[in-house]
Amino acid sequence: MKTQLLCTFTPANKLRLTVNNIIDNHDIVYDKVFVLANLDDRREYMCTYNVYKDEVKGLMDFTISLHRKKETNTLYTINALNELIKLINNGVLDTSYQVNWENYSNTMLTTNEDGVKKIPTKIKEVVYIKTKV
Repeated sequence: MKTQLLCTFTPANKLRLTVNNIIDNHDIVYDKVFVLANLDDRREYMCTYNVYKDEVKGLMDFTISLHRKKETNTLYTINALNELIKLINNGVLDTSYQVNWENYSNTMLTTNEDGVKKIPTKIKEVVYIKTKV
């Protein structure tokens, strides 16, 4: 079965509640939730976790779907990747363009009204969960 990487954004004061909601509302593949600190905003955390694609019906609030480059620990949305390519390729979206992922090591790439948003990240903790029986 194919998996999907999800990310739920949460303020620091709701981190435990968010992690518990993720565990309660999803069958987590690999039994891990990675809690990432936003190094630009210490009040924000991102919880990343894998679920089976077939089981994703509705996403929790403040949750997005991501992709990952393991070699550089870069997380990104497809929209952010497209915006990044345009940004570094003179405004041209070329889907065959080879991004130098080393430039985005330990970064989450998303989009906002200004285009691509680069969020530097650091693993705060890994929450290990038991598989639901």
